[in-house]
Amino acid sequence: MTRSVLVAASALTAALACAIPAVAQAPPGGDTGGGVVRVQKPVTGQQVYEAVCQACHMADARGGTGAGTIPPLAGNPKLAAAPYVSMVVVRGQGGMPPFAGTLDDEQIAQVVTYVRTRFGNAYAKPVTAADVAKIPHPDRSGGH
Repeated sequence: MTRSVLVAASALTAALACAIPAVAQAPPGGDTGGGVVRVQKPVTGQQVYEAVCQACHMADARGGTGAGTIPPLAGNPKLAAAPYVSMVVVRGQGGMPPFAGTLDDEQIAQVVTYVRTRFGNAYAKPVTAADVAKIPHPDRSGGH
């Protein structure tokens, strides 16, 4: 081997020796050392709403207009039909994408229950993951 190859190999070995312990000691839920930050999975209906839904439906659930019309969830009589609301979240509708596959059935149940009991809505019967599981989910094989 030439001297330049040995120097390069030594530098690479030294860099790896320094990097591996730093990655192994990354704090849970924090920066992994590679610029990736682990975020806790939203579990409650409020957490799911704040992490996923409010970007379009707004923090006050009043929806909005712009490039499209985002329907309000606040005071929306369509939320009385829990299966309908769950189906819209699972399968998507209009400009709203399907969230089955992104959210699990428990997260969908939690966020539907949350929205149906907040923002001027008073539909108290909770939605369960079993209720959501009854809804035909989009094909997860990657087809359209």
